[in-house]
Amino acid sequence: MNRRSFLRIAGGGVITAATATTIAGCSSALPDAAIAAWRGPGDEPDVRRWILAHAILAPHSHNLQSWLVDLSVPDQITLRIDRTRLLPETDPFSRQMLMSQGTFLELLDQAAREKGLRAEIALFPEGVFGPTTLDDRPTARIRLVPDAAVARDPLFAQVFRRHTNREAYEPRVPSPDALRAIAASTAAYPMRTGFVTSADAEAIEHQRRIAREAWRIELTTPRTVLESFKVLRVGPREIAEHRDGISLNDPMVRLLVATGLFDRSVAPGPDDTATTGQIDDFNAKIAATSAFYWLVSEGNDRITQVNAGRAWVRAQLAATAQGLAMQPISQALQEYPEMAAPYREIHERLGASAPRHTVQMWARLGYGPSIGPAPRRGVAAHVMKA
Repeated sequence: MNRRSFLRIAGGGVITAATATTIAGCSSALPDAAIAAWRGPGDEPDVRRWILAHAILAPHSHNLQSWLVDLSVPDQITLRIDRTRLLPETDPFSRQMLMSQGTFLELLDQAAREKGLRAEIALFPEGVFGPTTLDDRPTARIRLVPDAAVARDPLFAQVFRRHTNREAYEPRVPSPDALRAIAASTAAYPMRTGFVTSADAEAIEHQRRIAREAWRIELTTPRTVLESFKVLRVGPREIAEHRDGISLNDPMVRLLVATGLFDRSVAPGPDDTATTGQIDDFNAKIAATSAFYWLVSEGNDRITQVNAGRAWVRAQLAATAQGLAMQPISQALQEYPEMAAPYREIHERLGASAPRHTVQMWARLGYGPSIGPAPRRGVAAHVMKA
């Protein structure tokens, strides 16, 4: 074995070990500037910016934070999608992007209620996007109206505690009361939620198998894994500069990048240690997962996608309140050709007959370790210049 090959294999192994614990921005060693937004807005005098400081803590696919807001009209917020922050390979029709607009709007609404304001949200005020493409028209226009009768949302107490937990979960099954609380949290939206637990060994193993295969496909399809590499932020300087994407702050990974041994412009092969190690790590976590959650909609238009995002973040906040962790395992829900078989299978398994029904979210659920927050870009990064 020559030295070049040895370093490539050894490097792949180190990257895999680091990825198991720090990918997706949940490392406790992140630079302070990258997670400053999680300390809250303090005594921010502009109520709209105070509200936005909570909305930007919403979950977003690949942590891209593709939210643009226009504050040029008093007492109004106009929300758009930043089309430079999309996932064309894994989310070709931008369904997940619209869900991420919904998670933002849900936290915005909850924050407005804390200030005694009613958020009047008009979706797609200049027309709805088509089913396959996006444009520069707004996703939503929000008027903030004082209303003494507006009710606070108890889930708001979990906004700063909610983190997407990608670590291994304990094998114990969530309690029936906890599952009922999560299901009840989305009652305002006409969508079907459900769970499977390890109490049904056959059903949960079927879902585990689909999750494993979908993850393998995404990691071994060069263009989809490179899409993740493009938003990989390695080391304190990159993480603090971008404050988005997938954060890796492991010293060995930083050394590999500095010495040119981790080339983010080239997809690793399907048999490389960097690939097989991540697959093995994911499979171990899936094998230990004692519960899965899903959210199914009737139809899949743009408004439904936004509302699915609102429902999803509510479910995650409710899980947080119950001491539970959640992680989307959305690979099987993605609509690119290589993923067609898992996509079809998970829809069939969950009784979601396409095209009438769509599985909008699928996640693992359980008791996980304490983790830190993911980077956030801060309110100023999202406000459009006049």
